[in-house]
Amino acid sequence: MADLDIRIAGRAGRITLTRERALNALTHDMARALHQALDGWRDDPAVALVVIDAAGERAFCAGGDIAAVYHAGVAGDHQRGRAFFCDEYRMNAAIATFPKPVVALMQGFVMGGGVGIGGHASHRIVGDTTRIAMPESGIGLIPDVGGSWLLGRAPGRIGEYLALTGARMGPGDAIHAGFADLYLPEADWPDLIAGLERDGDLSALTGKPVPEAALDRRDLSAFGGRHLPDIVAALEAAGDDEPLAALRRNSPLSMAAGLALVRAARADERMQQALTREYRFTARATAESDFLEGVRAQLIDKDRSPRWTARSDEEMVRALLAPLDQDELLWEDAE
Repeated sequence: MADLDIRIAGRAGRITLTRERALNALTHDMARALHQALDGWRDDPAVALVVIDAAGERAFCAGGDIAAVYHAGVAGDHQRGRAFFCDEYRMNAAIATFPKPVVALMQGFVMGGGVGIGGHASHRIVGDTTRIAMPESGIGLIPDVGGSWLLGRAPGRIGEYLALTGARMGPGDAIHAGFADLYLPEADWPDLIAGLERDGDLSALTGKPVPEAALDRRDLSAFGGRHLPDIVAALEAAGDDEPLAALRRNSPLSMAAGLALVRAARADERMQQALTREYRFTARATAESDFLEGVRAQLIDKDRSPRWTARSDEEMVRALLAPLDQDELLWEDAE
């Protein structure tokens, strides 16, 4: 398809995101095509491993292309968003559970849907330009695409901090937080890919010394507060203005639900459990949350002035994260 270059090169299944002008934002068709490619290679003896990369220097994938979901939701069609998120999450799980090595090379912006592609690969490579984030609370959504699973496994309170603020991580922080595995200057990536294609094994996969992680030095103890108001109060008492600015800007409902999701994911045994929980929110998002207003403000009208109106109390969070009964996102053992 036009937005993905899917092929076999030597011993490698190759997937390249090619929507360079759109920062390789993930569409519904791209999610389905990527999943289909993995299904085709799962038992193909010609494919020893999979390599996923992206065209352009600015972004591996800057997120999901949610304009269609927005317009459908405004028109009262909430099924379009549910279908997109369902298929996207199944693709994320297919990457995480793929029985052969999956190597993702993530340059530039890697946000939201981009984390869902690269963040669940078995071998995740970052370079000097890499900037990874889960900024969904700024558009009235929650850390999804398995993001709550990754955030729940970050050291200390890094998961809560990243979920609530949407802060960006460079290569050192991304590795420290568990969103990446190896640092390699981007100038070295073509040779690495060529070796993977030629040999079909991981012998060429070695990184360089990891850049310093700024998050390792930060006091994030305030993010251990039980609820969002407790976290805000602790940050105010500490005079920590940088995260406070983000918490005052983002959707209160999204932050409260994101906090619950990250903490619930810590008890999960596999990523699919986190995806199922995330889907409970996103399946309801266009009808019952701040999502449409957040997308309007950030991506449609671009006035950057969302008017958050959704309740953010515990009862509302529980309602949005409650099981979906017959619409629950379920998993087969092989998936």
